[in-house]
Amino acid sequence: MFAAYAARIDRDQPLTGLELGERPAPDVPPGWTVVNVKAASLNHHDLWSLRGVGLSGDKLPMILGCDAAGVDADGNEVVIHSVIGQTGHGVGPDEPRSILTERYQGTFAEQVAVPAWNVLPKPKALSFEQAACLPTAWLTAYRMLFTNAGVRPGDSVLVQGAGGGVATAAIVLGKAAGLRVYATSRDEAKRKRAVELGAVDAFESGARLPHRVDAVIETVGAATWSHSVKSLRPGGTLVISGATSGDRPSHAELTRIFFLELKIVGSTMGSKDELEDLLAFCEATGVRPVIDEVLPLDRAREGFEKLAAGELFGKIVLTNP
Repeated sequence: MFAAYAARIDRDQPLTGLELGERPAPDVPPGWTVVNVKAASLNHHDLWSLRGVGLSGDKLPMILGCDAAGVDADGNEVVIHSVIGQTGHGVGPDEPRSILTERYQGTFAEQVAVPAWNVLPKPKALSFEQAACLPTAWLTAYRMLFTNAGVRPGDSVLVQGAGGGVATAAIVLGKAAGLRVYATSRDEAKRKRAVELGAVDAFESGARLPHRVDAVIETVGAATWSHSVKSLRPGGTLVISGATSGDRPSHAELTRIFFLELKIVGSTMGSKDELEDLLAFCEATGVRPVIDEVLPLDRAREGFEKLAAGELFGKIVLTNP
């Protein structure tokens, strides 16, 4: 079957390890099932995998991709929850949880095998392309906002780095949930798009906000960390799920953190129950993922290049006929 996969690890030039071509059909262990992939979306996780973060050389070649929507063996339209082994389903009792492509072949292929427990019904109101955006970036944003930030309708939230998948999702979900959302970006066009999606206002990175916020959604890392901390009200919460600009900020702002009793919460992906809630939320509210571009799987390299350059707003989706 045709697939986009990591053939080599290169920390400095990750795309040199990306190859497109034929790979074996997936193995199906007991308790697992095969899904015919209709659409799969790119995440920064895929770039980090090509750099060897979370993916060791002994696992190569590894089909990339952790998000997908498709059709199961019985003809049902489904969405895949990409956290494997979270409750032990389909794996050994002592195996730690992992995300597809860390231990198991991913979704940038014609077919993917996952534990049957990881397959959820796709709402009819969502297209395959829309549904494929939800299990990683949108689920991460959902958990950051509604589980870990602890915000309520009317609260204010700062989303750093408008344009990325998680940041875009946080703006749309926050608006739909009655939050006052502010966003930042270095790019004027992305700031404008953020406002169009529902942000109250959007500012250049590092700019002073009209007031301090109840929570910050942080995925950029080192470049925005100090600004995120300074933007919080006393007792506010900073939720971080990524560090695309690096994980070593020059100013950790420790004094401000303890003096104002700020809360720093790490967040990774989300549970199957949260994905079910997210699917239901999208169906009930009419919220839909923001898609930057849809490409056929054989043009996956173009999508990776766009993601690596940061030249996108929303998600890039790869499709099979």
